[in-house]
Amino acid sequence: MQYKFITIEGNIGAGKTTLANLLAKKLNTRLVLEEFSDNPFLPKFYKNPSQYAFPLELFFMAERFKQLKDVLQPDLFQQTTISDYLFTKCLLFAKVNLPEEEFKLYQRLFDIILQQLILPDILIYLHAPVDKLQSNIQKRQRDYEQQIPDSYLQNIQDTYLNYIQQQNLITLFIDASNADFLHDEMHLQIILDALNRKHLPGITRISLP
Repeated sequence: MQYKFITIEGNIGAGKTTLANLLAKKLNTRLVLEEFSDNPFLPKFYKNPSQYAFPLELFFMAERFKQLKDVLQPDLFQQTTISDYLFTKCLLFAKVNLPEEEFKLYQRLFDIILQQLILPDILIYLHAPVDKLQSNIQKRQRDYEQQIPDSYLQNIQDTYLNYIQQQNLITLFIDASNADFLHDEMHLQIILDALNRKHLPGITRISLP
């Protein structure tokens, strides 16, 4: 595997963790999964966003940094690692969730921390329409997610797309409208085949039949 640090991203409910687990098993790699359930502010945020957005985002940033810093240490065998989140996710969600002055402060902290982490060799971005996201969210039955409005998911989606179009990271942009990685082996194989090819920096678009 030529890509030593593979990151999977996408909106809430896009299927990041499912794909990360399947790829890590197929490729026999180290797996890093976001520990979002440990954030005590998450259920509170969905009930009262304006009050809990800043502590929510600070907690996520601190936890993600600690996890990636601990895991992504250079080792003798240069083990391949798959993560189901990109650290820049911190900034993207903060941009949506925080008022301007709080976001400026948050961004200053983010920029300092980002310098201490390595960037992924390749980003897999799962793009799905909002109705598909909502369907996936309903299926996984996390109580605090069940009332997420379409407008919030669309705002997150737009923020991701804007970021991807501006950065120069090697990015596999997957149309996940029909994705079923658990039950359709062809969908998973398409991703595996793409990871075995060399890609130039920028966006490579891939559709799943």
